[in-house]
Amino acid sequence: MSTLIVLMPPRDPAVHSQEWQLPELPFVLLDKAGQTQRAGRAALGLLPKASATVLLIAARDLLMVAAAVPPLKGPRLRQALPNVVEDHLIQDPQTCHLALDSVRLPGGKQTVAAVDRGWFRFLVEGFTGAGHRNLRAVPVARCLPEAPGEASSEAGAAVAQALQAGANAADAQAGEPAMPAESASGHAEAAVSASVPVTACVLGPVMSTAPALLPDLAVPAASTATVASGALLELTIARGAMAEGFAVPAASLAATVEALAGAAPVARYVLTGVPGEPASAAEKAALAAALPGAQSLGFETLARRALACKFDLCQFEFAVQPWRLDRATLRRLRVPVALVAASLAVAIVGANVQWLMLARQRDAINTQMTELLLNAFPKTTVVLDPAGQMARQLSQLRVAAGEPSPDDFLALADGFARSLGPVPANGIAALDYHDRRLDVTFKPGINVDPDLSKRLARNGLAATQDSSTGKWTIRSAS
Repeated sequence: MSTLIVLMPPRDPAVHSQEWQLPELPFVLLDKAGQTQRAGRAALGLLPKASATVLLIAARDLLMVAAAVPPLKGPRLRQALPNVVEDHLIQDPQTCHLALDSVRLPGGKQTVAAVDRGWFRFLVEGFTGAGHRNLRAVPVARCLPEAPGEASSEAGAAVAQALQAGANAADAQAGEPAMPAESASGHAEAAVSASVPVTACVLGPVMSTAPALLPDLAVPAASTATVASGALLELTIARGAMAEGFAVPAASLAATVEALAGAAPVARYVLTGVPGEPASAAEKAALAAALPGAQSLGFETLARRALACKFDLCQFEFAVQPWRLDRATLRRLRVPVALVAASLAVAIVGANVQWLMLARQRDAINTQMTELLLNAFPKTTVVLDPAGQMARQLSQLRVAAGEPSPDDFLALADGFARSLGPVPANGIAALDYHDRRLDVTFKPGINVDPDLSKRLARNGLAATQDSSTGKWTIRSAS
């Protein structure tokens, strides 16, 4: 199964939603074995199709909050999440799309990510309208390299210890009015933030979502001159499960990272190898000078880490529903549906036309048989079944003329006698004639060869054998 990973630009807050437009997006296409098939930069409508599409959502568009989430599911959880994070949001929680990380943090809390609902709907509907059905959206901060193993384990222990200490202090001081319990939790949070390693990554220059309206911010690619002159760069800060994004001038990048990290250890990275951006040695050196000590993080490495990210932002109303027929699917199915409808119409019309033709032939044949019956037997007053009435009239004429009927006893017995062949005539135990059929019972021990039925058919007779009694029933084939 092939996978398309696309890096999304952050939303420009100065641009109205009706003026949003996506620039050319960097992407990488991986096959089912994880090998790179294509990498480049293309407009939304020109991106290659894949079995699954993963969107890397910018950190500036997401607010990630650690909160105590009630044990609810489905629509009830969706209704409860705005109340959980409303104290952390500036805008109305109802205008945000909230997604819940299934992995619990130390202390029982969970990560809730908030993104502007209109912007997220714009991205999801844009990709589904372009034919990308199996869609996932992950935070780009969750795809950054993790902190070193020792630091991570120490940070996890420090987090658990600080949270437990804060809880114990809050319980111990619950009855003392001089020192509120909130101070203990504040000390715990400060201890946690000071011990968790920080990952800082520069993702490149700021890209505007309305290049035609704001050409000054639409920097297509980083260059040595722009980095040195203070162009805005996308900075992502990941602190454990939490993350935040900023648009920082290149000259203030190092100071911003130091101020945000505080006393916590910092792992610095610069995203390199982004398709469509120059990658000369001078430009790499300029970015490295903007963030001293930064390591190179390849775009394909970031994309492969996105495949392992379990935090899918496409939840609730944005969850993947293969059975839902949206406008893009209906547009693709217009021609097949039209062909099926045309085929059904042709089949129905053809069946009705053929039925009318056969009905006319049936009426013509019945008319001919009726005329033949009335011509042969003018005294017939009522015609219900021309063929049956003709057969009965002919049988009555044969009887009146003294000719045996094909289903008389003599005719049946004569035809059966001529069809015996190797079967001995003295092997017959009984002959019973009734209802215009002849029942023949052979003596025990008489072997009847399988060709008896064929010989009877050649003499105008039809025979059936009862498997339980061995009795043969012979009728006239006519």
